[in-house]
Amino acid sequence: MRPLIAIDWGTSSLRGARLGDAGQVLDSREFPRGILTVPPGQFEAVLHELFGDWLQAPDALCLISGMAGSRQGWQEAPYCPCPAGFAELAQHLLWLQPARIALVPGLSCTTSDTPHTPDVMRGEEVQIFGALQRAGRDSATLVLPGTHSKWVQVQAGRVRRFQTFMTGEVFALMGQHSILGKTMDLAGPFDEAAFVQGLHQAPQPGGVLHHLFSVRTLGLFDRLSAAAQPSYLSGLLIGEELRHQDLKTNADPVILIGNHTLTQRYTLALQQLNIASQSHGAEATWAGLFALAASFLSP
Repeated sequence: MRPLIAIDWGTSSLRGARLGDAGQVLDSREFPRGILTVPPGQFEAVLHELFGDWLQAPDALCLISGMAGSRQGWQEAPYCPCPAGFAELAQHLLWLQPARIALVPGLSCTTSDTPHTPDVMRGEEVQIFGALQRAGRDSATLVLPGTHSKWVQVQAGRVRRFQTFMTGEVFALMGQHSILGKTMDLAGPFDEAAFVQGLHQAPQPGGVLHHLFSVRTLGLFDRLSAAAQPSYLSGLLIGEELRHQDLKTNADPVILIGNHTLTQRYTLALQQLNIASQSHGAEATWAGLFALAASFLSP
């Protein structure tokens, strides 16, 4: 393997890792230099300012995933359509410097149920493949919680389909910009009982638009404290995600990818359905970029 510089360039942050021959992290750096902080035409300058010493290695390869490849980023890397695995991603790399610096494309997906409404991801694709590599699996249901949560189906090493749910964004909007936030204590600790109560409420008749108002009414009638209401709301929204999934109790564990706070909630939610899960953190990004590089550099 050539020396690999793995870059995850998101909307609000920029992370990089220098990887060894076996994919181990030799050094890592993180900066608050997401794409929104970079003036047009300055992406290359920022990359060299923060990682220039790593790039000096004459045979170094730099792969950049995330929003740097978006329309608002360095240069738009067209989405790679699903089904897609390493081979398809490698074919769709956008080379900024031939054989040296490339943007990893995101993925796009349509299904028979939604042929005219494509879904997209950018950055999560390398996390998916990295988590699968670490788990020693080539097929799985994966969940990437966050502002826009992703539910992904991978079969034989290829992403077949995925769905995005605006769970984290709706939670933030409801808590900060709606009437529900007037009675919430958003700084309160996580309340497991309230969270589970929200999970069980989500599949009940009425739908999510009706159930959201119960956050307010349960507070008005002193059935849910201000500190417990955010956990109940979180349970409602994650329960809405689960309501749309076809999960089997005897299947292989669902793979969760994200920070501990979020994956802990999804682990608890899946436990309510007797669904096993396993969690992976930020290391999935580096594992995915290393595996992608190995897929087209290996002899």
